[in-house]
Amino acid sequence: MLHHEQSGSTPLRRPARRTALVFVLMIALICGAVTAGILWTAGAKADREIAAHRHQVTATTTGPSKDPPVAARYGTQPQAVAPAVWEQPEHVPRSGNIHVPPATPQGRTVTIWVDDAGVPVRPPGSAADRALTSLSGGMAAAGAVGVTGAAVVFLVRRGTDGHRLAAWEREWEQVEPVWSGRLNRGSGAGDDDD
Repeated sequence: MLHHEQSGSTPLRRPARRTALVFVLMIALICGAVTAGILWTAGAKADREIAAHRHQVTATTTGPSKDPPVAARYGTQPQAVAPAVWEQPEHVPRSGNIHVPPATPQGRTVTIWVDDAGVPVRPPGSAADRALTSLSGGMAAAGAVGVTGAAVVFLVRRGTDGHRLAAWEREWEQVEPVWSGRLNRGSGAGDDDD
């Protein structure tokens, strides 16, 4: 009695599949690491260029802060807006509205970031922000390469299994009549002389 495995795999072929998947995993990890490194380097360069044109100055509020609406307070760090005065890096007086913590009174000093023209801007990126961006990008690249590589391995495996089974069927059609003792392929099972 012949034993036919349902999965269509033999112990001899399983190590090749595992090797292919391990290879795909290694390539995905390398691509992820390279992408993270590229993002880190590009982010550091961009942060240095931005930081060269941003400056910390001290501003003094000239009126009470206006708290943000209730809807804007959820999910983010709430910031109010208050009128203030400050000097841009060349000691030119400036005034305008700046972001301050809620309930900031008039006359309070706060540190703000300004660009070369003295306009309030966001602070330059931090190493933690850059690390998060690099890590996220590296993981996305590794995931994309890993999923694509595993799909290719799966599709190649299905194609080679199909070709292998078709070749096995063709060979069996040639061998079976001789092996079973039936030379005429059209005869039934009851036609054999015992």
